[in-house]
Amino acid sequence: MLSAGISKALGALFKIPLTNLLGGVGMSYFSCAYSLFMPVYALTVTGLSAAVARMTAQSVALEMYSNARKVRSTALMMFSAVGLAGSILTFVLSDFSGGSTESSLSVAMIAPSVFFGCIMSVERGYYEGMSNMYPTAVSQVIEGVVKVAAGLFLCRYVTEHMDEIIIYFPDTEPTAISAAAGILGVTLSSAGAVVFFAVLRLFRKKFPENSEQTVMSRREISRELIANAVPTGISAVVTNLTALIDMWTVIGCITYFGSKITPPSGIPEKDIPHFIYGSFAGIALTVFNLVPSVTNMLGKGVLPCITEAWENHHIKILSENTMQALITSAIIAVPSAFGITVLAPEILGFLFPKQPDEVSICINSLRLLMVGMVCLCISFPVFSMLQAIGKASLPLKIMLLGTVIKFAGNILLIPVMGVDGAAVSTSLCYVVILIVSLKLYIKHSGISLKIMPFLVILYAGGMCAGSAYLACVTAQRCGIGKFGVLGISVATGGIVYLMVLAVCGTCLKRSGKLVLQ
Repeated sequence: MLSAGISKALGALFKIPLTNLLGGVGMSYFSCAYSLFMPVYALTVTGLSAAVARMTAQSVALEMYSNARKVRSTALMMFSAVGLAGSILTFVLSDFSGGSTESSLSVAMIAPSVFFGCIMSVERGYYEGMSNMYPTAVSQVIEGVVKVAAGLFLCRYVTEHMDEIIIYFPDTEPTAISAAAGILGVTLSSAGAVVFFAVLRLFRKKFPENSEQTVMSRREISRELIANAVPTGISAVVTNLTALIDMWTVIGCITYFGSKITPPSGIPEKDIPHFIYGSFAGIALTVFNLVPSVTNMLGKGVLPCITEAWENHHIKILSENTMQALITSAIIAVPSAFGITVLAPEILGFLFPKQPDEVSICINSLRLLMVGMVCLCISFPVFSMLQAIGKASLPLKIMLLGTVIKFAGNILLIPVMGVDGAAVSTSLCYVVILIVSLKLYIKHSGISLKIMPFLVILYAGGMCAGSAYLACVTAQRCGIGKFGVLGISVATGGIVYLMVLAVCGTCLKRSGKLVLQ
């Protein structure tokens, strides 16, 4: 969990400066390639680690060490081929990169990551199956460090030496070349993790030799690996479809119906759809995804507690653990959403100081995304709890429903509202997902939820927003600089929020068994 948190922080450290370097149009090329890459990556990579870990752990528990080695070698052979096919498929999909041939170069730079990702996932699963989480943790940090260092260095170098680089890409826009250089950092990060595992193999702990008689055939191993990995991969593809929907619909609808904003001077008319989409994906969605990445870890943490309570038929404990997980997610998400809503101009101006035109497009969109952000944050633990009570297929079905709503919303709202329509449809999508998932969880678990703690959190969040806004206005009138205004506003809102929760702590403790200090 610590390495995952570091990886998320490094991801933000990569994306925010990259947006400042590339601008709206450049981030459109970057985001188009990334949106095409992620579903293929999710299908081929997500689930491999868990599948390999399960079979490895099973073999080690039965002291079938030869079988564990055979699982690893079979998985490497099979999924290396799958990864190679996935990389080729990513190249093929470059023809559908949002209607822009300029994105194809970025797609070419990121495509090898599917191949490296498959190898990396097999190695992680192998060590996880032996109850050794350190290789996974270290490789995650290596990925993040290489991505930040290589991606930002290459993007900056290419941008500053464009006269020399463009000779090799005479028919490509300079901004597209810079975006491709930045996204090459993602590929190099996956390659760096693979190199780490190759070095680690030189110092691996050897299994004891024994004479076990039962060793599965490669056909049996392959069949079981696929049976365990494919359902998880399909679920991961569905969760990544919203980014793909935004790419196609935002660019397509704005191209056909026109934008509802006045584009900044200096942007050619043909680049306006990409400028708007790149600003939305690179700025609004980047900030939108920061908080859910934290509550996603809470979902993973609550799963064993819910599983134990469910298997032992302890409904009271199940209810208490459920309330605690939901309240914890809400306590993190609600003030973040309220704060970002009232301080959106100040936050975006601080994070993206070199992109004022892009920021102006995203302020209202970011505000409209906040309802969806809260619902997404709370949905993560609900999905984990559904899996814990034996309803692992329900999150996939719920996400499919949300994806349909997202697509329909974009088609109907973007022609009327512009890019703000994509923000509204995203929030609507996650509102429906949360409502349906909670309803199904309550139905199948047999518990009931108390509403009072969430009303208290909403009230505290509103007080947080109001105090932060008043502090912001007061600081601006006093002539304090932008950084000082943001710092004072955030500190004031946070203090008021904690004070309100402290005052209402008795109610929260009684209802949700959560002690606030």
